[in-house]
Amino acid sequence: MTHGFATSPLCDLLKIDTPIGPATTPTMTAAVSNAGGLGMLAFLRRDADDVHRLLSETHDLTDRPFGGNFILRGLEGTDDRLDACLESGVDVVSFHWDEPYEYVERVHAAGALLMYTVGDAEAARRAVAAGVDIIVAQGWEAGGHVRGDVATMALLPVVVDAVAPVPVISAGSIADGRGMAAALMLGADGVWIGTRFVTSEEADVDPSYKERIINASETGTLLSSKVFNGGWAAGGRALRNNTIENWEAAGSPEVGERPGEGEVIAKAADGGPVERYSSIASYSGVTGDLEGLSNWAGQGVGLIKRVQPAADIVREITEEAIQVLRKASTLWRVADAPDSLTTWCDRMTPETSHLIGAL
Repeated sequence: MTHGFATSPLCDLLKIDTPIGPATTPTMTAAVSNAGGLGMLAFLRRDADDVHRLLSETHDLTDRPFGGNFILRGLEGTDDRLDACLESGVDVVSFHWDEPYEYVERVHAAGALLMYTVGDAEAARRAVAAGVDIIVAQGWEAGGHVRGDVATMALLPVVVDAVAPVPVISAGSIADGRGMAAALMLGADGVWIGTRFVTSEEADVDPSYKERIINASETGTLLSSKVFNGGWAAGGRALRNNTIENWEAAGSPEVGERPGEGEVIAKAADGGPVERYSSIASYSGVTGDLEGLSNWAGQGVGLIKRVQPAADIVREITEEAIQVLRKASTLWRVADAPDSLTTWCDRMTPETSHLIGAL
């Protein structure tokens, strides 16, 4: 299906119809790809056999392009899992956190594109110099593990300028078509959407997690490297809950001094214990105090109102973005504007131009 972005350079490069992509399970990955986006499989805490299995399941569900995502954090090996990914066949391999430059030749030799998430322009320049094909500029509003501390509005255009003409994807609390349109206007070639897809019907998480996202406001998340780090000193954004409230009430202490640290509050799908402050979220099969776990989510939660099929989310966001962009193209047609607008523009001088910031 074509939504109107088929001539986008990124769409041409990835052979997709609409520049949207999330990190998900096989069912959601296929649903997003079949809807014209780029579905992404997440391989965190997955071994090589899991990677083979997940990719095989996804290939059974779609013949459209999709990719796989690895978080490079030094806590689990990458070589065997990456080999399994490339052997099974993906169109794009995405990396997050540590620099992936040692894998560039291997990914390209397999005929895949390499995508890397950055949090500042200098990191983007290094990545492109090392052969990275697509840059993901992640604003600090994003849910889950966050690479930098610059907001999307300030980050995206400087990254675009730094690496042009290399494609740049915007990530960080983009949850509707308005956000997608804004990212495209700032120079992005596409958007990476995460939290919105957690509330999709296909998301493999507990229903209570989806409800907490739907009920949350834009102030209902916290970014911290001291909570839900799971032994990994990385900043992450999650929904506020009883674990965060108790931690803040205790003065936001360092790791090792947090209230309830070491307390087992849930059981993983494989029966293993899940301690408070673990980075394990309320995935399907996890039981116990799900509200107290790391319910990863970005600041865009305030825009998410209901559970929907993943394909409907892709379609809705894309159609809204097209409408917003069409409307934006008419905003400053002064020659066709009403007399009042034309007169106002004629009166603009260097002395009065500061009013723009107050409108």
